Amino acid sequence: MTKNLRMIDLFAGCGGMTVGFASEGFKPVLAVEWDRAAAATYAANFGEDHVIAGDIAAVPDEVIPEADIVIGGPPCQGFSNLGLKDINDPRNQLWREFMRFVKHARPKVFVIENVDRFAKSPEFAMLLAEADHGALVEYELQHAVLNAADYGVAQRRKRTIVIGSRIGRIELPAATHAKEPATGSGLLPWRTVRDVIGDIPPHPSTTELPARTSEIFGDPMPGVFRGLDLHIRRTPTSKSLDRYSFVPPGGGRFDLPAALLPNCWANKPTGTTDVMGRLRWDMPSVTIRTEFFKPEKGQYLHPQWEAGDWVEEYGKHRSDPVRSVDRVISHFEASLIQDFPSDYRWVGTKIQIARQIGNAVPSGLARAIAQQIKPHLLTVGASDARELSAA
Repeated sequence: MTKNLRMIDLFAGCGGMTVGFASEGFKPVLAVEWDRAAAATYAANFGEDHVIAGDIAAVPDEVIPEADIVIGGPPCQGFSNLGLKDINDPRNQLWREFMRFVKHARPKVFVIENVDRFAKSPEFAMLLAEADHGALVEYELQHAVLNAADYGVAQRRKRTIVIGSRIGRIELPAATHAKEPATGSGLLPWRTVRDVIGDIPPHPSTTELPARTSEIFGDPMPGVFRGLDLHIRRTPTSKSLDRYSFVPPGGGRFDLPAALLPNCWANKPTGTTDVMGRLRWDMPSVTIRTEFFKPEKGQYLHPQWEAGDWVEEYGKHRSDPVRSVDRVISHFEASLIQDFPSDYRWVGTKIQIARQIGNAVPSGLARAIAQQIKPHLLTVGASDARELSAA
C-alpha cells in the first residue's frame, strides 16, 4: 500500500519536502518549480519525467494527476485579497494555483508550510475562511508552528505547518527531540552541529565548484555536484579574518574590538545580534538562510574556536590559528545542517545552490509530517481495497 501513496509537490524548490516524504514511501507523480536551477536539482534526485520547470499558472488542468497528497509552500503575499473583486490580482495567483491543484488532484490530504509568522497573518485567517466556506470546505485544518530541532534536525528553524484532511482529523506530529528532555519523557536530546558536520574536513581546498556540466531539461547546466564537491571556501580580506578571529562560539558582532567595527555596526548599539556570529558545536544551528556564506548576514562562522594570543591593543583574546577554523560554513556543511543526505545531487552555480539550500524545508521535519499522515492514508486505502474486494 505504501508505494501507492501518490504525491504532488508544488513550489517544490530543490526537493527538501520530497526527500522527507519519499523516505516514508510516498511516490512523487508531479513537481512544479519555477526556478530552473532548483527544479534541475529536484530532477537530478527524483527524475525529470514528472517535473515541470516553469510557471505553475501555465500548467493545464488536464495534466494535473490524481494524488493522495499535495504538499507545498506557496508565498504568503496576496492570500488576504482572495475575496476581492480583482480575481486577476497577481498577488493572489500562487495561492489560487495551489487551490486549483487541490481541486483537480482531489487529494485526501494537503500540507502547506510557510514562515512562522504566517500563522498570525491576515493571509492565514483567509486560509481558515476558505476551509470554512470556500474552496477548501471539504478539508478539516490543523496547524501549528513547529521547530525543526524538535524533530531531529540540527537547526532551530520554525515553520508554520498546516495539514488539511478530508479523511478525518490529522494532528500535527508530536516532538521527538527536546533541548533538555525530561527524565522518562521518551524524547531525545536535540541534534547538534557537531553531529552533522563534526567529521567534515575543517579546511576546504578550493573556492570553486568542479568544472562540470550536465544536460537537464534539454539545457547544459552546472553540475551535477555532490558531497565534498560543495565543500568550498571563500577568500575573505585580512580585515574580515581579523574580525572572525575575535568571535567565540555563540558570539557575534558585539565581541569585535571597537577598532574593527564597521560604522554601520558601531552606530547601532542594539539589534542584529547574530551577525558576524559563530555557531556552537553542541547546539543546533540558527536558521540557515540563502546567504549563509556571508557572515555579516547571520551566525554562520564555523564553530571551531579556541582562544589564542591576548591582544593588548584590543583587550581581547583572538583565536588560536592552529586549533580554530576562521571561516564561514561551506555549502556542503549548510546542506547537512538543512538535513539533506550527504550524497544529494546539486545543480547550479554557487549562488543558485546556496539559494536552494536556504529556501528548503529540512527533510527531517518533512519526514515527521509524512510519518504522521501515512497511517491515515494507508487506513483509508485498506478500507477502499476491502470495499472493492467485497464488490
